[in-house]
Amino acid sequence: MGYISEIRKLIGSRPIISVGATILVVNDKREILFQHRSDTLDWGLPGGSMEFNETLEEVASRELKEETGLIASKFELVGVFSGPRYYFQYPNGDETYSVINLFRAIDVGGKLQMNDGESMDLKYFSNENLPDNIEKRAKALIESLGDKFWDLDSSYQG
Repeated sequence: MGYISEIRKLIGSRPIISVGATILVVNDKREILFQHRSDTLDWGLPGGSMEFNETLEEVASRELKEETGLIASKFELVGVFSGPRYYFQYPNGDETYSVINLFRAIDVGGKLQMNDGESMDLKYFSNENLPDNIEKRAKALIESLGDKFWDLDSSYQG
């Protein structure tokens, strides 16, 4: 059982601060990988919460593999994001204030696959072709970074 699940057993749905990694995977068309999430039914970026004894880069690597089947040779920190814009309430009532460490995956390989039941679909989107229902925190990241969000080199080698 993971750290967040253990905390939730003790405090229920009350707000917590969660630290984690979110990953940008950019394909050769300069599109960003999004996942259609099974818990919130909207489109978000791959990522998740830190477990004990992990570095943030290890979180990024684990979550990328678990949620997409992809592997990156390294991760480049784009920025750290926190505050009221990154508050989120899940459909089950769990509340979190996220501290998002946004990474860009470098030298990405492997085959896209949904392994963990957290994704209903995985798809690349361009800035001009975003889905309507983007998860609140992913939308805040896009807005915070502006054009820089899309001004990233291709990272997918597969």
